[in-house]
Amino acid sequence: MLIALACLAALIVCCGLAWWQWQRFESASGTFQNLGYVLQWPLFGLFPLFMVWRFRRLAQQRRDEALPAPEPVAAAAEPVTTVDAVKPAPVEHFDDPEDAELAAYNRMLAELNARDGR
Repeated sequence: MLIALACLAALIVCCGLAWWQWQRFESASGTFQNLGYVLQWPLFGLFPLFMVWRFRRLAQQRRDEALPAPEPVAAAAEPVTTVDAVKPAPVEHFDDPEDAELAAYNRMLAELNARDGR
C-alpha cells in the first residue's frame, strides 16, 4: 500500500512539473526544450509504477521456477542401435574407410528418423 501511494505521489508531482513546463513553453521566454520536458515528466512519473510491476513479475517468475516441474510420462523408447549394429548396405563398396564410416553413420541416422516416424 505504501508503494502504491509513493507511485501515485510521484505521478502527481511529475504531472505538476509537466504543467509548469507547459506554462513556461507558452510564455514569451519559452523554448522547445520546455515542450520536451512537458512530454518527459509524465514518463518520469510512470517509471516507479513500471518498476514495481517489473519487480513483481520477476518475483513471480522466480517462484514459478522454484516449483518442481511434474515429470512427463512417456512411452518407453526403443533402444538406439549403434553404428556397428546397423546392417551394411550390400551394394556399397568403399576404398576409403572414412567414407564407409560416414555411410554407416548416415544409415543409422536414416533408421532413427524412420523409427521416429512410426
